[in-house]
Amino acid sequence: MTIRHIVAWQVAAEDAVLKAEHARGIADRLLALEGVVPEILSISAGPEALYEQNWDVAVVADFADREALERYQIHPAHQEVVAYVRSVVSGRVAVDFEV
Repeated sequence: MTIRHIVAWQVAAEDAVLKAEHARGIADRLLALEGVVPEILSISAGPEALYEQNWDVAVVADFADREALERYQIHPAHQEVVAYVRSVVSGRVAVDFEV
């Protein structure tokens, strides 16, 4: 059983340029975790590309099981990303499911 972890955020900035910068910063930091956090089987992330009314940035990551996801959550490199994300977002939604 593989766990797919999907999270989307709304960036707090109202200025379009700053909002785009923060969304790209979140995506880039998350993508940089590949190869650093061994529990990540696959990861993709990026800012919203089509519709302004959608959430601003999202990540999709796969983990071998729930325990692997939990180790990812507390990994120091992930915690650094979490600190940045929390400093620039106003909302978060997530779902984890088996694939």
